[in-house]
Parts: sequence; structure tokens; C-alpha cells
Amino acid sequence: MDSFNIAGRFLDQADGARTALLTREGRVDYATLRALAARAGNALRELGVRRGDRVLIAADDSVESVATWYGAQKIGAVTAEVYTFLRPKDYRYFAGYARPRLVVAGPSALESLRAAGLTGMLVTGVPRHLLRPGEHHFDTLVAAQDARLDPVPVAAGDVALWKFTTGSTGAPRACVLPARSPHVSFDSYARGVLDLRPDDVVLPVPKLFFGYARDLTALFPFGVGAAGVIFPERSRVETIFELIAEHRPTVLVNVPTMMSAMLAHPDAGRQDLSCLRLCTSAGEALPPELHRRWSDTFGVEVVDGLGSSEAYHIFLSNRPGRVRPGTLGQVVPGYRARVVDPEGRDVPDGGTGRLEVSGDAVALEYWQDPDKTAATFVGGRTVRSGDLVTRDADGYFRYQGRADDMLKVGGSWVAPAEIENCLREHPAVVECAVVGYELRGLTRPHAYVVAASAVEAGELKAFVRARLAAQKFPRKITFVPRLPQTASGKVDRRALEAGV
Repeated sequence: MDSFNIAGRFLDQADGARTALLTREGRVDYATLRALAARAGNALRELGVRRGDRVLIAADDSVESVATWYGAQKIGAVTAEVYTFLRPKDYRYFAGYARPRLVVAGPSALESLRAAGLTGMLVTGVPRHLLRPGEHHFDTLVAAQDARLDPVPVAAGDVALWKFTTGSTGAPRACVLPARSPHVSFDSYARGVLDLRPDDVVLPVPKLFFGYARDLTALFPFGVGAAGVIFPERSRVETIFELIAEHRPTVLVNVPTMMSAMLAHPDAGRQDLSCLRLCTSAGEALPPELHRRWSDTFGVEVVDGLGSSEAYHIFLSNRPGRVRPGTLGQVVPGYRARVVDPEGRDVPDGGTGRLEVSGDAVALEYWQDPDKTAATFVGGRTVRSGDLVTRDADGYFRYQGRADDMLKVGGSWVAPAEIENCLREHPAVVECAVVGYELRGLTRPHAYVVAASAVEAGELKAFVRARLAAQKFPRKITFVPRLPQTASGKVDRRALEAGV
């Protein structure tokens, strides 16, 4: 491949008459999206964005935000996306950290971005008369641009995009990714595992700022001429059911927290999900009991996997037709995976160790963090993650939690995921999360439980004690109406630890 320009590969080569995006307002074909992306790229140039400059996007999911992302890629800029419902201090952090040439704002983020002191933004989805001096109205500026724009040639190793980590153990940091990463992941995962097809319609549960959803909705499908569904509002169970009924997608991009919420909905048993040929799951561990309940209720195969910003996308995955519930599946083609001990030595099959992943899609570094880069990117396009896993003789991996989530209880290491999976087997438990708390200077497990019916804490403690080692039962159980979530839809364990 002579050029690795992402827009040139994924947007420009599709049949212009085919549907690229499905929205609340109707369908958008590839020809229309290409023209808008070209105009957006020319508008970015007019605003001073040049090759290698960073464009920070805090825009609601829309045709305009997708087109702007591709327009930035066309001119060789570096895209970085953030959630649109953050606080001003969060946007102030991201702007100071990324030092973007331009910020693209949507209606949900605009006031917080202004409160963060950001000016000169390109604003989508907001009427022109509501903008402040110095802010640029997307529709007006873009309409005045040429609809032709040739993609800038980009080398395989050139920086093309940033993906932010979740910041669960500190401030978010950017994984700096080369232009080859999406191409490699498309071939290995989207085609090699999911077998995306031209007639596929992909509906995401997470919003597009989350690379897992963006790639599977508005990038990988474009590589085969398929369509993605986008919607600006937050993802709610009712919204997802409505969109499934309206657009009849074939692939649902999901996370376990939403899967649990969909199952708990009073109308779950009356939903028609027969249009789906598969549901992907990632972002957090998929408990076997949740997997079973999903299959029994909806009859849709779940392809669970594990990915990371550091490795660009999914690198372990089950395969359609060969799913083993409770596992992360096998290594995705194009990647290599090892289970290693603290000294980096191979752990035999069945033993628990850190996951080490290698492949051409791996990020180059953490931006401005040489110490963390050296500890994580250990050479040869290899990431030593904080994920603890086991591998069996057939090459299937099982998730054992994060190394930084492990609890030292009674002198032994305890994985919260093991306690959580046990609790979910109780018929009254809908969802749960386990964190540590201090009791007289000692660490003890604390379970937060969402219950479907009345149940006593003592009953749940006894349930776990009868099934796991003595030190693993939760000494404290707190019943909550729902578990807090991060912006990407994962359980927010840090908020639980803080008692939020």
C-alpha cells in the first residue's frame, strides 16, 4: 500500500451510492459523506490546521462530526476525541495536555468548553446566532469550501490519531498511534474475526469518542461498504431497543453493563433482536452468567473480546460459531500474546500472569510520559498490560482482573472478578462490583450489588462462602440502585472506592 491515509482507504473507495450512515433524519450515502469530509478538511485548513497538527474533537455523534474526523485525516492532521459530557476542569486538562491547533465542539460540550476558557472553536449543531465572537459556525464555514480534496499521502509509521486511556489510575494519557494501526486492525479483526460484510448495519451502544465504537461503526464498516448507525443522545436501554426496531442492524457493538441493563428491562422478553447476526462485547469482562442470560433471552451470539488503546483495538476474541462463554477467546490474527510473570518469563498454561501483546497496530508511546512508556511498551511493538489472564491448552484466554485491582486479603491475592462472577450466580443479583476497603488496617472485599428482588446481605455472604475460599467472601455488602459508570460505559471502580 503506497499511502496509509485513513480517509483515502476507508471513505474514498466505497461505492458512492451505498449507505454510509443511518441517522434519525435518514440515510447518508458515501458520496454525500465524502463531499462533506472534503469540505470539512478544507475548512480545517482555512482555520490553520496543517499536517501533523492535533484536532481535539468534543462533538456529539453526528454526520458532521464523522465528516470532520475524516476531513482532518484527509489533510494529515492527528485526531483525538473526548467525551461530550465532561466538566470544564476535564476539558481544561485535555486542552492543556494535547495543545490542539483546533477544538471541534458539539452542543453537549460547548458550555463546558467555554467555561474551560477555550476559544476559536469550530462548532457543530448550534445555530449561528448563539455563537460567541471568534467561534466558527460549522455549516456556514463548510458550505463555502470546495467539495474536492485529495488525501495527503501518509507513511505507515506517521502519527495519525490519539486514543485516550480511561485514566482509571490517574489522569488520562494519550496513546500515540501510527497510520498503519487501523489498517492492520481492520484486516485482522473486522474482516478476520467478525467477517464484516457490505450488507452489515452496525449499531453502537458506546458513543463514538470511544475508539471501540468509532472503529466498529464509522471506520471498519466503511472498508467493506457497510453502514453504521449514529445518534446524538446518550445511550439508554429504551434508545437502543428503539434503534434496533427502526434500523434492524446486523451487528450490535455492546458492553456488559448495557447488556445487563437490557436484560433487566421489563420489556426485554418482548424485544425482537432477530435482525442481529452477532453482538460484540468489550470494554470490561463479560461474566459467564450474564452471557448465558443474554443468550437465553435474546438468542443472539455474543463475541466477547479484549482490546486496549495501547494495542489500538481488539486483540483477543472469540470467533462466531466457536464462542466459549467465560473466555476472551483466542489471539486475533496479526497479534501475538504471552502470559508472563513479573520478570517477563512465560507462565505455563493454566497459570495466572500479566498479558503481553505484540503486533503492528500497537501504539508508539504515551504522549509526554517516558517513564510509563518504557514500562508499558517493552520493545518490538509490544505492550505489557495490567490485565491478568490465564490461557488454556486450546489457546483460549480467561480474564482474572487488573493487576492494580487485586486485593491482598489474609495474605493471599484475591481477584474481584472471581467474587463478582460468584455473586452473579445468585438469582437475586442483577449486577455487582467488588472493591477493597480498610478494616482495622486490613484490606477486605466490599461488594456493591444491584438486586432484582429482596435479598439479605447475610444470604449473599453465605452464598459466596459456600463456593469460594474463606478469604474471598465480601465482608461488607452495599445495595445500590445502579453502579456508577465511566464515560465509556464501564463500571467506575474508583468512584466506588471513594464511596460515591
